[in-house]
Amino acid sequence: MKMHFCIPVSQQRPDALGGRYTLYSVYLDGFLFCKVRYSQLYRWNEQLRRVFGNCLPPFPPKHYLAMTTSMADERRDQLEQYLQNVTVDPNMLRSDVFVDFLKVAQLDTFSITAKKATLDIFLPDGRSIQAEILTSDTAERVLEVESQKIGLCRELLGYFGLFLIRFCKEGKLSVMKKLADFELPYVSLRSSEVENCRVGLRKWYLDPSLDSMLMDCRAAVNLIYMQAIQDIEKEWAKPTQVQRQKLEALQKEDNQTKFLELSREVWHYGYLQLDPCTCDYPEPGCGAALSVGNNEISCCVTLPDNQTQDIIFQMSRVKCWQVTFLGTLLDMDGPQRTLNQNLELRFQYSAESRWQWFVIYTKQAFLLSSCLKKMISEKMIKLAAENPEMQIEVPEQGKSKKYHIEQSWSKHYSSFLSRKSKIKIAEADCVSETIKEEGL
Repeated sequence: MKMHFCIPVSQQRPDALGGRYTLYSVYLDGFLFCKVRYSQLYRWNEQLRRVFGNCLPPFPPKHYLAMTTSMADERRDQLEQYLQNVTVDPNMLRSDVFVDFLKVAQLDTFSITAKKATLDIFLPDGRSIQAEILTSDTAERVLEVESQKIGLCRELLGYFGLFLIRFCKEGKLSVMKKLADFELPYVSLRSSEVENCRVGLRKWYLDPSLDSMLMDCRAAVNLIYMQAIQDIEKEWAKPTQVQRQKLEALQKEDNQTKFLELSREVWHYGYLQLDPCTCDYPEPGCGAALSVGNNEISCCVTLPDNQTQDIIFQMSRVKCWQVTFLGTLLDMDGPQRTLNQNLELRFQYSAESRWQWFVIYTKQAFLLSSCLKKMISEKMIKLAAENPEMQIEVPEQGKSKKYHIEQSWSKHYSSFLSRKSKIKIAEADCVSETIKEEGL
């Protein structure tokens, strides 16, 4: 599936010869990832093409004459679509050509040199491990190094991930984003501009039954045990009074296996909880507390009369979703580093025998979208294991305007669409940025 790359804004900069060039601000999951020129992306595409041939998506052509505003906007759209589509192939994501270019781009954007450094990796129980790293180490590399320290089996690394986590008042925490394998944790942390933000190690799966895959590794069990305790303490998982008493007894005994077995019966165990947000159902402006996991979006809605209503959206009935940013990026020596204003995620859902759109307004819209993709991915893997003859069909890229990718288990389409419209007010860049997952 495609990654949440977008280019909502660009700036004109003077060059050394007295001319001007365009600098594109590339965001990943709502955070400024890097700033690059067209010429850099062009050379990168040529390098990728030498390795992967014609399987790459189309790259926007060179213009040898001055571009009009509409041509510049079209190029920005095309570069954005290119970045989204080039991330579809997992082999490309892991290639040295792909990773090395983005390493340099991220370091250069934030004026950080490649050197030795220390990075605190926080565990779910609040302890931290001081990692001796290079500032140019990717999240995948940092996770590998730390897994060796704690004894986590290498083959289980895919069940865990590094996250940017904001530690709030009264002991609350907010997961901001999962770091992509090719991201540089040291750079992403220092460039996030999020107060009290740290890098945390957490499990990265939303199907609680996958706990069973980890039970033979002592370090993996320790990690998911610590996270289960944290989730209960933070009230992300909500045991009954009877369950809580049994869990407390098992915790005193340090019986991790039995504790986790009982935890899997707890409501919202293994779910990721978002910060309080608003939604448009059952009426606009309702407060909402969202938890995502186990193939559902669980939503506790606060109505205008302060009554609460629990609503469950099953992923099997979600047809598509899209993340939209509509706001102004102020250009004060470059745009703001996070797209956390006026973000919404809307999804099409089968309710009462008809398709309806539901809208959630949350600054964690990209994280929510990542969770939805994760649940879809886990469901597809489970179905593939149950039906070995099932095939995944991927139409040729570039043949469809929307760059459709068929997901075989639903026989629908998944795609990202670039911005719906662009509005420019004075010198500020004001855009509506849409990333869409359709037909899952």
